Amino acid sequence: MTRDIADIRRDYEGGSLDEGQVPKDPFTMFDEWFALALDTDPQDANAMTLSTVDSQGLPHARVVLLKGFDQNGMVFYTNYHSHKGSELANVPHAALTFWWPKLARQVRIEGRTEQVAEQESDEYFASRPRGSQLGAWIATQSVVIPDRDWIEQRQRRFEKAYEGQDIPRPVHWGGYRVVPEMIEFWQGQPSRLHDRVRYGRRDGHWEVVRLAP
Repeated sequence: MTRDIADIRRDYEGGSLDEGQVPKDPFTMFDEWFALALDTDPQDANAMTLSTVDSQGLPHARVVLLKGFDQNGMVFYTNYHSHKGSELANVPHAALTFWWPKLARQVRIEGRTEQVAEQESDEYFASRPRGSQLGAWIATQSVVIPDRDWIEQRQRRFEKAYEGQDIPRPVHWGGYRVVPEMIEFWQGQPSRLHDRVRYGRRDGHWEVVRLAP
């Protein structure tokens, strides 16, 4: 089936983004934008596209959830044995993309990646709902499985195994931190003349430039 989508358009409008007036620290800027995104869309504001490359240089992308950020970087959690985990083991660099449509804003982040400390992963895992904790044991993420029944059988097995007990964090599950080397803020504007401000890390400092739309 084919559909005519060429005429799907949106007029973007938003506040101006002036490279001469933005904070010197991009994390301050991100915190301000993220806070407004949470107010606008509290359920999905932390959804971000994680892009990685495999050992052959082929790109892969999927949506994951931001679970923390500070001056050290952006943190998400996953199965270390998943496709993205294998890709990050081979090429420890990644790109993150946030899209907040109600605000006509996008943030792009690129940088190296590292696993977070075990204690940090333990603390986050302990804060998860019990069902999500079990899910980390049940799902051997990214492997081919025969059917849905395979998952349900494993669910029953692990529910029985940990009945009445605290659920420990699997050693194959934990956090990654993306340490930014570049952060770009994009604000939609009319006539596709968007505002783009990019922070780049150079010699331990952040340089700010304006990019053409």
